[in-house]
Order: sequence, then C-alpha cells, then structure tokens
Amino acid sequence: MPGRGGRKGGEGLTDGGKDFVTLVLDYAKQETVGPLKVMGRFVLWGVLGSIFLAIGLAMLLLALLRLLQTETGVHLRGNWSWAPYLLTTVIAVVVAVLMVLMIRRGPARKRTPETKGKGKS
Repeated sequence: MPGRGGRKGGEGLTDGGKDFVTLVLDYAKQETVGPLKVMGRFVLWGVLGSIFLAIGLAMLLLALLRLLQTETGVHLRGNWSWAPYLLTTVIAVVVAVLMVLMIRRGPARKRTPETKGKGKS
C-alpha cells in the first residue's frame, strides 16, 4: 500500500538510516585518519632526526676520544691512559643532561597555560 508521495512506508526511514551511518563514518574518518596521518609524519621526522643526531654525536665523541689519545703526546699515556675515556664520558653526560634540560624547557611547554601561572589554584 503506497504512502504519501508514492513511496512505501519504510523506504524513507531506511534511506535516512543509511545517510546517518554514512555521515557518522565519514566524520569518524575525517577526525581520526587525517590527524593520525599528520601525527605520523611528525613522529617520522622526529625519529629520523633523533637517529641522525645520535649517530652524529657518537661520531663526534669518538673523534674526541681519538684526538685526546693521539694528540696529547706522552701526557695521557701509561698510567694516564684512562683519562681520555673519562673526559669523553663526562662530556657525553654533560651533552645528555643539556639535551634533557632543553627538551623540558622547550617551546611546547612555553605554550601551555600551566607554565604562565594560569590554571593553578
């Protein structure tokens, strides 16, 4: 028995349900897939940068060690042969501490309202 407008009674509700499901799925994709792609690129560049930075720092520390071992003459040989290793280790620790401090005081933290005294009671 046809309803108003020549349609059967249940078709309008079925079309509306399909439209709703399509709308919800499209919205979910827009709000999850898009930001995940952007975040994925951000993480990729961060990981690549960290890898290259670690390799570069390791090479610089090794170069420093070899420099201290070869260019100090007889001063750091014999009983003092451990000194270049200690000095290189101390410099590596200082660099690591400085990096951690820079990360903790980075630009992302400056943008948050907590660091400006807002939001604290």
